[in-house]
Amino acid sequence: MCPLEKNRIASCEITYFPIQSENYLEDIHKVLELIQSYPVNYEIGVLSTTIRGDKDTLFKLIKDIYDKMEADGCYFTISVMMSNICGCQL
Repeated sequence: MCPLEKNRIASCEITYFPIQSENYLEDIHKVLELIQSYPVNYEIGVLSTTIRGDKDTLFKLIKDIYDKMEADGCYFTISVMMSNICGCQL
């Protein structure tokens, strides 16, 4: 068992899809900046971002992404897959 699992670390994969965006790269960068502002470990991939951290922090981050992008007038779909284990290997 991973030592991080004892601390209730969860993992999450997020994909943000801008819809009808005039500058979709700017929208994606806003989401990535928000992720980077949180006390989580993250890996930015080509199609999604993997995040590891406290489960409550992950849920708050997902809500903040939704709320911020909606407040900015964006249309979007967010795909989220979560696990209650960190997913790392020793």
